[in-house]
Amino acid sequence: MNYIMRYILISSLWMLANWSAIATEIAPKDLIVLRADSLLEVVSGELVDQPLVFIEGDRILKVVTGGGIIPNNATIIELPGQTLLPGFMDMHVHLASASKDISFLESRLQSVPRKTVNAVKNAATTLLAGFTSVRNVGASDYTVIAVRDAIDAGDVPGPRIWATGPSLGITGGHCDDNYSPPELKQKSQGIADGPWAVKAKVRENIKYGANAIKFCATGGVFSRGTKVGAIQYSLEEMQAIVEESHRRDLVVAAHAHGTEGIRTAIIAGVDSIEHASILDDETILLAKEYGTYLSMDIYNTEYTFAFGKANGVPEENLKKDEAIGQVQRDSFTAAVKAGVNMVFGSDAAIYPHGDNAKQFSRMVTYGMTELQAIQAATVNAATMMKHNDIGQIKQGFLADIIAVPANPLKDISVTERVSFVMKSGIIYKQWSNSAFSNNPID
Repeated sequence: MNYIMRYILISSLWMLANWSAIATEIAPKDLIVLRADSLLEVVSGELVDQPLVFIEGDRILKVVTGGGIIPNNATIIELPGQTLLPGFMDMHVHLASASKDISFLESRLQSVPRKTVNAVKNAATTLLAGFTSVRNVGASDYTVIAVRDAIDAGDVPGPRIWATGPSLGITGGHCDDNYSPPELKQKSQGIADGPWAVKAKVRENIKYGANAIKFCATGGVFSRGTKVGAIQYSLEEMQAIVEESHRRDLVVAAHAHGTEGIRTAIIAGVDSIEHASILDDETILLAKEYGTYLSMDIYNTEYTFAFGKANGVPEENLKKDEAIGQVQRDSFTAAVKAGVNMVFGSDAAIYPHGDNAKQFSRMVTYGMTELQAIQAATVNAATMMKHNDIGQIKQGFLADIIAVPANPLKDISVTERVSFVMKSGIIYKQWSNSAFSNNPID
């Protein structure tokens, strides 16, 4: 453990020395006022002109429109030409993944300390992209839980994190280590078979700090020897996972591509289905009936198609991704049309961290309005995670606020050009005449 923490410290010191975007903290007693051209009310879709957002400590004190009196002791942050939004929330990331400069198979050979350093770096990159909250759905050795705690302690910059710890899965399934030769007898940390065994694994994850749970209900694209659509856990096993997690008030995510696995996970009571690639009308209606959220990563197929072969992704995985990509997008369109609960989930790691927002435009292309796409990454995610003080710019809410250089309801691609980032009242990226400035406030 000391070895791991030394690597975290080295990475943190490097970032503090080289990243101009690291936060400048304003003392909690100080009053900050943000003044921008507009503010998007994400519930109503109203675009408010000339807002003043008053922030004290980590909370929004009030929001005033049409001008107002600013006390002399306030620090005024001018954001001309900018539109204010709540910080985005990505409900499916893997922060401990390697950078894009390492091959697919090499990334699976990285040490625990190296994965922890990845998570430190990727967390900061994600925050600067405007994502102030994320759910990390699977990381070995509790690496992201350690980074989450370091972020919460103020040691390193990053988003608010719900971290699942190792993903639960069946022996030989999508969440197991299927790349090592049999003589090594390798087994991923989250592997458990049978209702009592999966309950024990949930308890173990919680013991070591998990504040969310994820399991694999079907095969997957980026595993070896699994069929994407094939169900893995039984209904009884899934119910045991959900029951044990909900007893501790933890939200449960189920990786599920195939229809039978999706349907079984919904009946078991999961809070969200990840990927949800192969939907039929019956399953869509079931998701609506149960209030289940779908988290559908419909951008990353493009990245894999363009760069997967060069990144060393095996042919088996490329073929599975190609087979499932358009099916998933058609399922997304059908689910949106039916009014199923949706949250933003990018699967960042399959494509580079920091590019999370590229999915917004695809969500619009495949059936959402611009407002629906933004709601998926704000109020919907907050509701799913059972947090009633994030996801809106509203009095009493945590001051998670970002700015973009135009009206996102007219051009959703501006979400890819975040110019200002505040999380819990602390500024991490300050606007300047350059829309891409990462300079902190002086």
